Amino acid sequence: MNSFSEVFEEVKKYCVEVGNIGNAPMKTWIGALQPIELNESNASFRVQTEFQKKIIEQSYGNLLNEAFRTILGFPVRITIKAENEPDENIHKETSGITKNEELERSYEFAEYDYTFDTFIEGRSNEFALAACKAVAKNCSSGEYSLDYNPLFIYGPSGLGKTHLITAIANEIRKNRPSCNIVYITSETFGNDLINALNTKVISDFHEKYRTADILLIDDIQFFAHKERMQEEFFNTFYKLHSEGKQIVITSDKPPKELVTLEERLRTRFEGGLIADISVPDFETRIAIIKRKAELLDLNIPGEVAEFMANRLKSNIRQLEGAVKKLKALKHLAGSSPSISMAQSVIRD
Repeated sequence: MNSFSEVFEEVKKYCVEVGNIGNAPMKTWIGALQPIELNESNASFRVQTEFQKKIIEQSYGNLLNEAFRTILGFPVRITIKAENEPDENIHKETSGITKNEELERSYEFAEYDYTFDTFIEGRSNEFALAACKAVAKNCSSGEYSLDYNPLFIYGPSGLGKTHLITAIANEIRKNRPSCNIVYITSETFGNDLINALNTKVISDFHEKYRTADILLIDDIQFFAHKERMQEEFFNTFYKLHSEGKQIVITSDKPPKELVTLEERLRTRFEGGLIADISVPDFETRIAIIKRKAELLDLNIPGEVAEFMANRLKSNIRQLEGAVKKLKALKHLAGSSPSISMAQSVIRD
């Protein structure tokens, strides 16, 4: 049984019953969508022509998003490709834009995944969480402490660095709306620099980054072997830091191990507060599963949560993705989550 196809059947019913879509447009447009893959919060479809793709996205995109959110209980990013597009474009589009869109969307709307209230504290992250809260508190009141500047958070992918850095931005925006927060990934910084150089408007680039009250930059390791980007970031860092403005950086490694970055950058990163995030222990993983389930209005029995926590040990995103899949599977099966359901979502 193709569970994505079953979910899509429910979505189509929603479009008819709630969206009041008639039989003709339903068959011509939404009915033309061929489900390919439902991967956590990404739904991929295929259509025959670019024209169909354009009409569906423009005329029915909002309704489809609403339907998926209602059926599954969480938002889904919809990707549609025409027959003449290569299959890998689906994955490139999804994986290529997820990080930046995730940051910007969570920063603007303060969604679940990116606030201090929804961050699960454990021994593996308590120091990093305390440091981030201190930075947010100081910046919210217009104070900038040298003890936390820069704040450098490091750890393997999927353990909550993006959650924490976004939570800082959301907390400051809530308490001090006038604060000029610049929150980006290092990849975006690099793309902005390239665009500025190509269009010969480097002054606009400098204006954006060097007038920030707080600069938060995710995945600094992206600067590896990119000399011009490192040069521009060093100058930006130097100006902001000399003016007492707050800087927060995340990376997959501590500064001393970022050997592909210039030494002058590494030494400045080491001059602030360094906090690491490690793999969460069993109790923390259980708490993450329970919290995510609660926010999705999903009741997970204790033995099911323990089963999942024992098998997904090293990545919080995998844990949260498994809970989302369990929510969808519960809807399809019409029964409470079980260990067999958990086995299915983990295997997928």
